Order: sequence, then structure tokens, then C-alpha cells
Amino acid sequence: MSVDAIKFGTDGWRGVIGAEFTFDRLLMVAPIAAAVLADTYAAKTGNRKIIVGFDRRFMAETFAKRMAEAVRLAGFDVILSDTYAPTPAFSWAAHSQNALGALVITASHNPGDYLGLKVKGNFGGSVPPEMTTQIEARLGETLPPSHPGTLTTFDPWASYCQELRGKVDLASIQQSIASGKLSVFADVMNGAASTGLGRLLGLPITELNSKTDPLFGGGAPEPLPKYLSQLMRVIRSHQHEPGIRVGLVFDGDCDRIAAVDGSGEFLSSQILIPILIEHLVKQRGFTGEIIKTVSTSNLVPKIAKLYNLPIYETPIGYKYIADRMLTTPVLIGGEESGGIGYGNHIPERDALLSALYLLEAIAKSQQDLGDLYRQLESQTNYNFKYDRVDLHLANMEIRSRLMAQLEHKSFDKIAKIEVRDRNLTDGYKFNLVDDSWLLIRFSGTEPVLRLYCEAATIEQVQQTLAWAKDWAKSVS
Repeated sequence: MSVDAIKFGTDGWRGVIGAEFTFDRLLMVAPIAAAVLADTYAAKTGNRKIIVGFDRRFMAETFAKRMAEAVRLAGFDVILSDTYAPTPAFSWAAHSQNALGALVITASHNPGDYLGLKVKGNFGGSVPPEMTTQIEARLGETLPPSHPGTLTTFDPWASYCQELRGKVDLASIQQSIASGKLSVFADVMNGAASTGLGRLLGLPITELNSKTDPLFGGGAPEPLPKYLSQLMRVIRSHQHEPGIRVGLVFDGDCDRIAAVDGSGEFLSSQILIPILIEHLVKQRGFTGEIIKTVSTSNLVPKIAKLYNLPIYETPIGYKYIADRMLTTPVLIGGEESGGIGYGNHIPERDALLSALYLLEAIAKSQQDLGDLYRQLESQTNYNFKYDRVDLHLANMEIRSRLMAQLEHKSFDKIAKIEVRDRNLTDGYKFNLVDDSWLLIRFSGTEPVLRLYCEAATIEQVQQTLAWAKDWAKSVS
């Protein structure tokens, strides 16, 4: 069995079911991952407990049960979820139950033919890169004989929901919904967020794509506009009714969020993070460092300056944000793809907690999310547009050719705009003289080229992305 196919990306190991992601490979990886967690955290926990969880993907529960047994036989006390739940719920369980960590079967936002494994640490977040490197290095190792551990089950929702409810003024949200001032729509994208908001709010909301669907409607459970036409259409059909409407969107394992405002317009985390920063500072009096990834909007540092808050930039991948949160007082840490976490919680992106804070912001201000964002644009005098394109490549060889050219050649101009400087924090980010930027970056788990751009107009964004796509096609 080749171990070369087992590579951890920005958050976990993922692969096509039956091709890269198989029972044999998972049962080789999982005990090693548990052993690395034990080497790292056993002195702190004084136990050998491992949380095992799963999302709603095809065969996820079956893989989780097989993994749980393999980890138990390796000498660990396994606490297995009795149902699907958001990945952040398992991160919370690892922390709240003082376990070594959690092993979660999920492929997050990847298409339906993918499955994967996320490894969470005792602190309640993704383990740092050096730990996944250790796991990869030890693959194929035979662990020393050990007395088998125990296997018990638990409900992952109860403690998690109780913790999240205490983070917000739940009564104000409930009152706004019950009085008809606020209508909430949730697109759970056939994923693990299903029933989540209803459980938290204790009130019925309109939930879309609630059923289990291994093919995710032929798309992917990723909070992007191309997958959200139903939600946008539903909200627009209620546009002339009284009250405020909001659509909240959750990815497959509920650690990423996006939204749709009352007019049916898509709001990425590039918009939501600034709204959340202002809400947490003004309404809750929170303070601390703001952490952004290299792909996050330039509006975020402007909001940080507005409130005199420190800012720190990381590579893409929430594990880098989590690592920073362990050593620094943090207000919020967010990434362009929808992962947002908070210093008053575990160092983990959590879409349901973000949803509660957004609902609280609406309830307190009695304003639409789109209006709140436009006020921030006015306050900072910053009005830029953003978009991202994922360009699927024919194979990994083309990926290597593109990367080689980026490593050995820089661009003087991009879409006729001069390049001011280049940022190599993660991928290749070109800052242009008009304050726009283009980021070219490769997926760690698929033959995909990710192109990100922020510019003064949506037309310039599209022109820049088109230029980048033409460049990629010319090389490949």
C-alpha cells in the first residue's frame, strides 16, 4: 500500500472515495494520528481519550466506525459520536472532555466523491503543520503492542449548543424572529449544519437542502454564489414583505459560512468579517488582535485601524490562525473562504457561532447585513470588489509547470496594471499600483488553481481574473 497518496493539506487529508481514500489507508493513518496526539498531549491530559466524529457524506459513518475500532485496538479510549455533527462540535468535544484530540471523517467543502480525515488537538482546533508532518513521516510504522482501549458513544450536539448559546444575547435574536422583525433562512447544503440553527435558537426557521444527498445536488457543499441560486431566489421572493431577511449558508462540515442579504445579494466572508469586527467591538466591547490570511480583503486592516486594533497576517489555512490564537489575545481570526473563529471560544473556525453573532448584529442594529457593510465602506472610504475563481487542471503535471513558471518569473504588469510588489506568504500575491491585488495559489488536495482578486470595480476584478486564466492556459 503506497503511503505517498496520503498527504495532509491546509486542513486534513482528503481523497476520492475508493481511489485515494480507502479503508486500508484510513486504518493505517488513524492509529498513527492518535499516537502523535498522545505524544503531544498525553502529559497534559493524563488519559488516552480520542473523540471520533463524522459528517453526512457518503459512507462517512461507516468509515468513522471502522476507524474508531482500529484506534481502540491500538490502545486508545475512543468516544464515538452517535450521529453526524459539525466539525467544530468535535473540536469542542476534544477540548471540553480533555481528550487527546479528535479524528473527524469529513471532506469539508470538496465534491461528493471525496472523503477525508481532519485531526484536531486537545486545545480544540486543527493541529499545527509540524504534527501532520509527523503523521506523514510515521506512516507504515508498526505501533508497539498495547492493551485495547474502550469504546463509548456520545451526543456531540448537547454540550456544543449549550456553549454557543452562552456567547450571544439569545433572547434578543429570539424576540426579533418571534415578532416578525427578522426572518432567517439557512442553506445547510445537505451537510452537517442541518438542524443546527433550529437547535440553537429554539425556534423554527426556514432550512433549505436539509436532506442527506451524497452528490450535493451535483455540485459541492461550498458557500459560493454558483451553488446558491435557490436561496437567493427564495429570499428575493420575500423581498417586499415587512421585516429584515437574512440567508445563512454553511459548508459541508459547518466550519465555513457565507450569507445572503435581504435583497438576495451574496455576502462572502470578505464582507462578513468586517461586519463581525465592528459588532464585537461596538456592541460587545471586545478587543484583541485581528488575524487575517493573505487572501483576506484589504478592508479588514482598515477596520482594524479604525478601532486601533493590532492585525496579523498568516498563510491560508485555519491551522495557522489557530496556532496564533494559542499564544496571543485575539478578537477574531478569519479567512477568505469562510472560516471565522473567535478569541472567546476555542481556536477553531465555527460557522454556527458566526451565524449567531451575525443574527445578534442584525437584532441589535435592526439593519440588514448589506446596509451594515455599506456603512463600513463609507466609514473607511474603501469600496473595492472581490471574486475568486477555481480553475480545474487536467492533471498534477500541469500544476507543476505553472508553479515552476511562477517560481522563476515575475510579472511587471497584470491586466495592464503595474505590479508594485509580490507577497510570497502563501502562493503568489501581486499587489498592483492601484491598490488592487491578484493572488495565484494551488490547492493542497486537488489539481486546482485558485485565483483571487480584489479591485475597485467588479469589471476590473473580472478582467484581472480573465488575464490570470489566459496565462494559466498558455502555460498548460
